[in-house]
Amino acid sequence: MLGTDLHLELSGRGSRRAQLIQALREAVDSGRLAPGTRLPPYRSLARDLGIARNTVADAYAELVAEGRLSARQGSGTRVAHRAAPLPTGRSAPRAPALPVPSSTT
Repeated sequence: MLGTDLHLELSGRGSRRAQLIQALREAVDSGRLAPGTRLPPYRSLARDLGIARNTVADAYAELVAEGRLSARQGSGTRVAHRAAPLPTGRSAPRAPALPVPSSTT
């Protein structure tokens, strides 16, 4: 599935890069962009949005680092398959603390 019709609106504060990252985050986190959805190539999206190709490349790279997107050479960039996000306001469960050895001398 090629998600060429993303309907992204770049608005708000910050650079165009920050606005694009936020718009893509919201689309992924809300489920509007389903896991496995292929995103448009950098040049296509940059042309559609009227921004630089490197801005799109940087935004995609940031979202890959966050785990929201996955990229593979020759296969394009897709929405990552990952566990459902935690409900708002909750943090990830932590591993139990290990006991601290006491020093007796």
